[in-house]
Amino acid sequence: MDEHRSDPFGLAGRVAPPIPPPAPVTSVSCDLSDPASVREIVGGVVRERGRLDILVHAAGITRDGVLWKLSDEDWSEVLRVDLDSAFWLLREVAPPMRAAGGGAIALVASINGERGKRGQANYAAAKAGLIGLGKTAARELGAFGVRVNVVSPGWIDTPMTSSLPDEARSRAIAETALGRCGRPEDVAGAILFLVSGMSRHVTGQVLRVDGGQLIA
Repeated sequence: MDEHRSDPFGLAGRVAPPIPPPAPVTSVSCDLSDPASVREIVGGVVRERGRLDILVHAAGITRDGVLWKLSDEDWSEVLRVDLDSAFWLLREVAPPMRAAGGGAIALVASINGERGKRGQANYAAAKAGLIGLGKTAARELGAFGVRVNVVSPGWIDTPMTSSLPDEARSRAIAETALGRCGRPEDVAGAILFLVSGMSRHVTGQVLRVDGGQLIA
């Protein structure tokens, strides 16, 4: 066998360099429904670390019901956690990211924000709002080197979806080109791409992670 043909890149016998350990991780609690709490947390991170490079907004709750049965509280709670908190976070991280000359932001929306969903007027409205918010932030922050993108998952097996009827999960699978539900790591992989240098020329985009549940 031709040695060069079997190892065209000359990698035989080479050992990959060790992956450096991650930086220390600090876990903090934040009430995302309270703008003062958001302001305090972001300010604390910037003071402690000196800068803020990445923001991922993945908060979401549901209070399902057809719109004529939704209470004011059901509407307001979902909008406050799913959409308002993203605005408050963006408002707080924009100044330090602008000052640093760059940053990457990923907002987690939903395909139901793109297509609508019976029984989820509040949730769909909030997720659609995230898409508009993300695109606007991308335009406003791009000149400062800050990228903003949106991930739009389909059905993902999570504790939130596990409380839904089995029939709903079966319908989602039937809609999906790949014939299966997504997992949290599928969404995490998309987020990792969008906040890493691999997507340094990508901003203002909506990346669906839905296995082909919504193809339009």
